[in-house]
Amino acid sequence: MHRDKWIRQTHRWLSVTFTVTVLVTSVALALQVAVDWIVYLPLPPLFLLLASGLYLFVLPYVLKRRSVGAG
Repeated sequence: MHRDKWIRQTHRWLSVTFTVTVLVTSVALALQVAVDWIVYLPLPPLFLLLASGLYLFVLPYVLKRRSVGAG
């Protein structure tokens, strides 16, 4: 269970990181900053959020299946 707690905490911090990068990107686009890579800034945390979110979504089903199979 230690790994599950670590992934949940990481998912929370990734959501904060993603929110900040979206805000930074929005401000940069509103100010018309001429940096092309700024629009791709939120993508890495978004993909990591997708991976950790899918893991956390599937986790209860896997645990239920393990408990039914063991009993």
